[in-house]
Amino acid sequence: MKFIKKNILVFAGILVGAIGGYLYWKYVGCITGTCAITSNPTNSTIYGSVMGGLVFSLFKPNQKKS
Repeated sequence: MKFIKKNILVFAGILVGAIGGYLYWKYVGCITGTCAITSNPTNSTIYGSVMGGLVFSLFKPNQKKS
């Protein structure tokens, strides 16, 4: 439980990124089907969740070493 509380921003970023990736595929996507990321919803959702997790992890507060 401590791990989840410690990394709540990363998990939130993964969720927001996954939703964003799916919506990007749905509304923008790739018409020709030759795009590696946006041609299929699974790739787009996974890419969005990875990017969301990375971006939100930038906002984690620094932890003091005791």
